[in-house]
Amino acid sequence: MIARLVDAFFGCIAKLLDALFGCRHARYSFPVTIRGAAPRPQAASLTGTYVACLDCGREFPYDWKEMKVITSPERHRERLAELAKHAA
Repeated sequence: MIARLVDAFFGCIAKLLDALFGCRHARYSFPVTIRGAAPRPQAASLTGTYVACLDCGREFPYDWKEMKVITSPERHRERLAELAKHAA
């Protein structure tokens, strides 16, 4: 029980520190498109294409049509739904 509380506490502290001092994701890889039956990373699940941050390795969905990294899926929900229809 105490171990869970300690883990939760340190998890919150880690999230706070990451928000304050974490990676700014300023440098991205070239967009990668997964084709065929190869397993897709979660970032490529909707658009089929993703980029990775060269500093921390986090993957982000990429929209070829708009030529933009999708950093906030909540703000692009309608566009992602449209992309999901085309990817299927």
